[in-house]
Amino acid sequence: MNKGLVRPMHLGDLQAIITIERASFSTPWSLEAFKTELKDNEYARYLCLELEGQVIGYMGLWFILDEGHITNIAITPNHRGQHWGELLMRSVMEEMVEQGMERMTLEVRASNYPAQSLYKRLGFAIAGVRKGYYVDTGEDAMIMWAELGREVKGTR
Repeated sequence: MNKGLVRPMHLGDLQAIITIERASFSTPWSLEAFKTELKDNEYARYLCLELEGQVIGYMGLWFILDEGHITNIAITPNHRGQHWGELLMRSVMEEMVEQGMERMTLEVRASNYPAQSLYKRLGFAIAGVRKGYYVDTGEDAMIMWAELGREVKGTR
């Protein structure tokens, strides 16, 4: 497998990000939402996964005290199932440990078993449920937490 590059997201990446977002989610974020996060949210960190010069994935998170709250993560449909999401997650988790973060959390659709499986491999555990969290379907979200610095060390 070629090595992907994880790097900070820039405004110039947003057209590729919006394309991935629309292919990935039934209620995608708008271009303006991403611009606001990048320019105005001091807690936000957004990263791109680049392969051979093309953005194939991204991840957003908020750093709040010693915790990282993942806001979104997506990989282009034609790159899914090839461990790119895992590479992106592991890279971000390692960086968070280096920056002193101790825990991270995310919400994932109750029906998204592939994502839940990945998160469990990375040391996340289900800590609760947000009933009716997803407005498009009313589906529940599983709340998952991970203690950093434990599972992240064993990269593939």
